[in-house]
Amino acid sequence: MTSPTEFAPGLAVQGFTPPLNLKDFKLIAFDMDSTLINIECVDEIADAAGLKAEVAAITEATMRGEIADFKESLRQRVRLLRGVTVAHMEQVLAERLQLNPGAEALVQACKAVGMKVLLVSGGFTYFTDRVRDRLGIDFTRSNVLEIESGPNCGQLTGRMVDQPWGDICDGAEKRKMLLETCALLGISPQQAIAMGDGANDLPMMGEAGLSVAYHAKPKVREQAMVAINEGGLDRLLEVLR
Repeated sequence: MTSPTEFAPGLAVQGFTPPLNLKDFKLIAFDMDSTLINIECVDEIADAAGLKAEVAAITEATMRGEIADFKESLRQRVRLLRGVTVAHMEQVLAERLQLNPGAEALVQACKAVGMKVLLVSGGFTYFTDRVRDRLGIDFTRSNVLEIESGPNCGQLTGRMVDQPWGDICDGAEKRKMLLETCALLGISPQQAIAMGDGANDLPMMGEAGLSVAYHAKPKVREQAMVAINEGGLDRLLEVLR
């Protein structure tokens, strides 16, 4: 795919001629951290343990595609969170986590034409559940942090909990969940939009009829059909009538 060309200031497109019709799509899938919300949750949780710089460096390298094994990267970061409390996570939720500009407007516009909304994240259910409830999202998939019981009740163990679908929501799992949701809805992946910012979003973006990079890493911007480099998520509506 060729490099995106500027459609409007801070908004680039490739592989199609805008505008497309929003009603032609039936599903929109969002990454969460640094896409639908303003932070990388794992980095902010690590801040409570005094390890933000170390964890954030791993996150950045992973999102840029410099660390290919997302699962091991996430396990490594989560191990460093051992002993962080649920109270610390609540503080991140209350004081740091915000929806990115345009998130509510875009979700509302999609739902208004009958689209379903999927949130698929390499982050954690503690946060995805709150974002789901706030925006009225239809489907989610993300990871579960294990919490100590007994004497250390309320502290993270440094591990994640396996789920019925698998162990960790990585790029392959995001792709799988997108395809499973399309099958559940009886639609083609070409009727889906996928939005993300990091290398682990590329597998699902590659399956969708419209792929959107939001303030993304260079590798993701280059491969996406739409790259929003300035402004909010709702700038997607400039190329969807």
